[in-house]
Amino acid sequence: MTALSALALGARPDGRTVLTARWVLGHRDGRHCLIPHGVVVIEGGTILHVGPRFEGEAARRIDLGNALISPGLIDLDALSDLDTTVLAIDHGPGWAKGRVWPQSYVDRGPYEMYPPEDLAFQKRFAFAQLLLNGITTAAPIASLFYREWGETADEFTAAADAAGDMGLRVYLSPAYRAGGMVCTAPGQLEAVFDEPRGLAGLKAATGFIAAQDGRFDGLVRGMLAPDRVETCTEALLRRTMDMAREMDCPVRLHMAQGEMEVAAVRALHGTTAPDWLARLGLLSDRLIAPHATNATETDLAHYAAHGVHVVHCPLVSARFGSVLRSFPLLRAKSINIAMGTDTAPADMLMNLSVGLMTARIAEGRVDAVSSADLWDAATLGGARALGRGDLGRLVPGARADIAVFALDDAVMTPAIDPITTLVAGGSGKVTKAVFTDGRLAMRDRQVAGLDLPAAQARAQAQFDRLVARYPDRTWGHPPVAQIFPPSYPLYQEQP
Repeated sequence: MTALSALALGARPDGRTVLTARWVLGHRDGRHCLIPHGVVVIEGGTILHVGPRFEGEAARRIDLGNALISPGLIDLDALSDLDTTVLAIDHGPGWAKGRVWPQSYVDRGPYEMYPPEDLAFQKRFAFAQLLLNGITTAAPIASLFYREWGETADEFTAAADAAGDMGLRVYLSPAYRAGGMVCTAPGQLEAVFDEPRGLAGLKAATGFIAAQDGRFDGLVRGMLAPDRVETCTEALLRRTMDMAREMDCPVRLHMAQGEMEVAAVRALHGTTAPDWLARLGLLSDRLIAPHATNATETDLAHYAAHGVHVVHCPLVSARFGSVLRSFPLLRAKSINIAMGTDTAPADMLMNLSVGLMTARIAEGRVDAVSSADLWDAATLGGARALGRGDLGRLVPGARADIAVFALDDAVMTPAIDPITTLVAGGSGKVTKAVFTDGRLAMRDRQVAGLDLPAAQARAQAQFDRLVARYPDRTWGHPPVAQIFPPSYPLYQEQP
């Protein structure tokens, strides 16, 4: 028997590797199934065998003990920067806290708040967080609030390099937009557009996909990512969908996700975002749409009719007082649900736990949704949204994307059914190992090519510098202490 520690981190082991554990989440007759004391055999980047035993020859056999071997988790709204949303958890409204550009900032000319080397580092740091949480496939997302306008091909070339180096499967291209919301007076928001700039961003994104799609044995794939629906014009969205068909890639577009968007789109187009796109003939099964928390019955009917995939990000939604209404309702309408983390921490198990609770609260009944339903969304739902029958399941011929979750941790005791235990436990910190395309990408909280303690310190320093510049892009330019006061008053020495 070979120890997991004998494998080279960041590399594919030569020959056949037999993985055994207390539980294996296999796949049979179109659905997941639990295999007690199961076996998974991988060779190169492919799964060869899944079952209760394997008698064939192998280069090594690794017993992972009291653990679950699962398909790697799929995150279609995966945090890829240093999350500024966490600043808004206890601080609002957004227009007063640097979440919307004030007119004075726009008049001076928006600028990049991070240099290119910081942006490149952040992708590596964020990708490490995904691997640490059992995520093997990701569609990265980052905020454009602190950008001059959109993302660049150069920074996403660095992101593709990071994914290839670290062993993360990604769908990506630089995000672009034709406009943005501007605060023109306290509480007054107006949409401002520069359509040629948005079209130029789309051109850069398609050029990136043409150059990068298929790199690192297919780990890097293209996805068009217009920013948010209220920042896009009809011409930009039409051209985006045309290019997606031409390049055969998915499109992710955030919509039906918040009050600011709903108000802006209604003011601009007289209806909701999904209804607007339906009227334009732009909804299709290529479209991946986070978050649907503000979707109407009509919106959901459009999604169902056109095969739009919803990305459910329950943690970030719940933090700001909204829930998907509801997970079982969407399933009843045959709307495919995938999962996303969106915010820090990039913990998919925590999102599954919150998703379970909010779905039951939304429906008012405990049988509204099960732990297995959420696990399906994080595996099969994501694979379906990407059109990938070789992801999200452990079957012969599938890609060897595997997450191993420990069940012998004190927080996992008492353990019951492994899926229920992991969803109820709600923490990706029990992730023991990750294989992506057969490569050992994470083991015992270590990832290849990144010193995590040093990276954490560097990331915090970058974030602190960003926060210090928040007065530049906040209405009235108050000091940081006023924008983000502490949760409790700071202790002061008495005279």
